[in-house]
Amino acid sequence: MREEDAEELLRKMLDAAIAAADPATVLARHLPEKPAGRCIVVGAGKSAPAMARAVELAWPDVDLSGVVVTRYGHAVPTDRITVREASHPVPDEAGHRAAAEILQTVHRAGPDDLVLALISGGGSALMTLPAPPLTLDDKMQVNRLLLASGLTIEDMNRVRRRLSLIKGGRLAEAAAPARLVTLAISDVPGDDPAAIASGPTVPDPSAGDDLSHLVKRLGPNLPQAARENLLRPPAAQPDFTPDYRMIATPQMSLEAAAHVARAAGITSLLLGDALEGEASQLGVAMAGIARACAAHGTPAKAPAVLLSGGETTVSIGDTRPGRGGRNTEFLLGLALALDGHPGIHALAADTDGIDGTEDAAGAVIGPASLAAAREAGLNPRDYLDGHDSYSLFDQLGALIRTGPTLTNVNDFRAILVL
Repeated sequence: MREEDAEELLRKMLDAAIAAADPATVLARHLPEKPAGRCIVVGAGKSAPAMARAVELAWPDVDLSGVVVTRYGHAVPTDRITVREASHPVPDEAGHRAAAEILQTVHRAGPDDLVLALISGGGSALMTLPAPPLTLDDKMQVNRLLLASGLTIEDMNRVRRRLSLIKGGRLAEAAAPARLVTLAISDVPGDDPAAIASGPTVPDPSAGDDLSHLVKRLGPNLPQAARENLLRPPAAQPDFTPDYRMIATPQMSLEAAAHVARAAGITSLLLGDALEGEASQLGVAMAGIARACAAHGTPAKAPAVLLSGGETTVSIGDTRPGRGGRNTEFLLGLALALDGHPGIHALAADTDGIDGTEDAAGAVIGPASLAAAREAGLNPRDYLDGHDSYSLFDQLGALIRTGPTLTNVNDFRAILVL
């Protein structure tokens, strides 16, 4: 294919990945049998309102009510299910109120009722109910420390579950004696139900773990109440077998993108849906694989696209960060490692439409990206060292802005080798 068509193909693959996780098209076929009594819908996450609306459309004849919470700006109109908005990734009072309302709502469910929990990425911060003696301010500080820690999402969720009255299966415990069914959109490596929104409807698999190493990692600014809770032996945990249904996953989205590539005559190589690690260092590793494709035809012969998903991290340390997210940081690390290699283009974006806390989903690069930056008087290495990748790509006109997509299967990365 022509070099000038590379970006268009990359965008089509991203669009296909997002569409494969759209609740409007995938949710209805996963619904359980209709209840004899009411259906009480609760949920949290960036996709929660879109999922709630899909339930309303699928079940117009069911006694339906409930409440879900999402990020500010991600609400969609609903008729019977209340939508609340709150802060993400750092919790706020609105999320605290929404979590309490959700817990109160499921407490009212009876044995003939169905509680339908709609869970998606972002739900952990959006549905915040600290375990005493933690305060909301304590929980906000914990989240800030987690976001800057470089910990894996798995370790972050170990902490979040231990400090919550609603996560780690406690929402499910509150729903008894009603039947509980969870519909989830996975945004985590490995699609672990205990990690999606910190597992409010599944037992906590780390309930008995010693978390002292995570306390040490979070450092001296960890609030004392959080420190004590994390080091204290946990209370008795709910034990049950959940009815948990994945309606969309990163792998499904990668396969949809691969289909687009194959239709264009491009070989697709799926490198995994659960890649983790430092964003910029993953960019360096991916550059090596792309170079091998170009030079040796391994692990795939060009033209080929390398597809991957998962959630990388950005360790800030003592640096005062600029503007950026893990996807733009990945791309900048990739671009520097490729150093203008001909015929290699790449796109990386968060499928929820927001990379970190910025207004872009991610960005796109090509062989000329570094040269364009330098011609504009910009030093790409300085922008990477300052965790300011958004600013660099913004000045290059390379950012991808989708707006909120109302779904979230985490990061999408595509490297096209022509």
